[in-house]
Amino acid sequence: MVSELQEIASRMYGTLVKAVVDIKKEILVVDAELHADQEQYLLKNGSSQSDLWGINLYPEDYGTDDFIEFDSMINIRPRQGNRSRDVEDDAVRKEIIRIVTGKVVDG
Repeated sequence: MVSELQEIASRMYGTLVKAVVDIKKEILVVDAELHADQEQYLLKNGSSQSDLWGINLYPEDYGTDDFIEFDSMINIRPRQGNRSRDVEDDAVRKEIIRIVTGKVVDG
């Protein structure tokens, strides 16, 4: 829920919540200081590196294009053709948006 994300943001970074999405298992992990911590949690629980993508969520921007920011060090993976902190593949971005908007609701 957006209110829970706002609470997490206020404890951590003020305006954003770091999250990692497993696009194959459709899992969203939030509430950790680093994307790498969330990534390690998912890897230890059976996720594959190639399915994990780091994002930032801005609860105050819920419902707008600014809600999800595709920016994380864990996204740099040249072997998959992703050479930046961004998520460069439009299909992957759309899948992340679909998963996040399906899990995060207002109310």
